[in-house]
Amino acid sequence: MPRSPDQPTPGSLADASPEADPESVARALVLRRLTTSAATRAQLAALLARRGVPGEVAERVLDRFGEVDLIDDAAYARAWVESRHTGRGLARRALAYELRQRGVGDVDVAEALEAVDDDSELAAARELVRRRLPATEGLDRAVRTRRLAGLLARKGYPGGVAMRVVREALAAPDDE
Repeated sequence: MPRSPDQPTPGSLADASPEADPESVARALVLRRLTTSAATRAQLAALLARRGVPGEVAERVLDRFGEVDLIDDAAYARAWVESRHTGRGLARRALAYELRQRGVGDVDVAEALEAVDDDSELAAARELVRRRLPATEGLDRAVRTRRLAGLLARKGYPGGVAMRVVREALAAPDDE
């Protein structure tokens, strides 16, 4: 018998009735979320809680996904650090904050941040200032300093590093 268009596909989440197996629903929710992007265990637990999946069922499902390496907070943290440090120039402090906001544990955060050393952080800060410097031409030196230091502060750089990089950039000859 053909299914009408307004009926959900059998086995889909929309088909889940109150008596549906909560573990199947939880697995489907987690799989759907992981097909769009990586997620931390905490993010997935929050998703399951919002959808009304019982806590013990959520724990079982998340444990199983962890066992088969579909949930790996350490790998997530390493990829996040690589992407956000390289792509957006974020400093270690900002990266740590973002990872903690996503529920990554302190040990995984610390291990992921080991990939960002002082030299790469300084190089990223210099690159951010180099790219923004032309937009500040013609402004008073104090205004340029404030804007460039503010940019670095918003990216999580300590004040000493920010001021050092800004002073270097403003002292450099214009012909570079």
